[in-house]
Amino acid sequence: MSFRAREMYKKVVRRVGGEGKLPAELMKSVKDMLPNSKVVMGRAKRGIFAGRHIQFGNKVSEDGGNKSRRSWKPNVQEKRLFSYIHDRHIRVKVTTHALRCIDKAGGIDEYLLKTPYKKMDTEMGIAWKAKIEKMYSELAEMEVGFFPPEEEAKIDQGFDEVRAAKRDFRREARRALAKQRQLEAGEDQTTEVTDKKEEVSTTAAAA
Repeated sequence: MSFRAREMYKKVVRRVGGEGKLPAELMKSVKDMLPNSKVVMGRAKRGIFAGRHIQFGNKVSEDGGNKSRRSWKPNVQEKRLFSYIHDRHIRVKVTTHALRCIDKAGGIDEYLLKTPYKKMDTEMGIAWKAKIEKMYSELAEMEVGFFPPEEEAKIDQGFDEVRAAKRDFRREARRALAKQRQLEAGEDQTTEVTDKKEEVSTTAAAA
């Protein structure tokens, strides 16, 4: 295992939650399948590039055939991808090639599960893959109970009754608030009328 692979393994273990909290078979597979490549593009460590990295070559002039060095950078986009296992959107930088791979796999979760560790060149991708595998394994161990159709109908009816009660409560609260505002407006008008009558009486007495 290369130095970069060892450092990636440490980061993956630290992000996922420690070596003792994960199955031994999973960590052994992660250790065996870490990429042995030594050089990776710096930007690729902060996203999912699916093997696309910066390339170098020559730019040849049309007149004299003069060559000058140039580079080709991957087309990187910042996208919001929905993860079903996390039940939320994840903002990540991906290449257009990685987006096509994700669409072909059926989503970010399926892409991370189907892609082997050797093709995940970055610590971020490997950490996500190990974390999603851990969450799916926990879901597989959970006991799921199913209700008969009659019970499900009763539960749905109970939720409908609760929603109807909330709507009625909000309607009554709005009516009470409107009535209170009308009463306050009426009291203000009566006080204005009494003030005007007092002013008229005082002016008449002075005259």
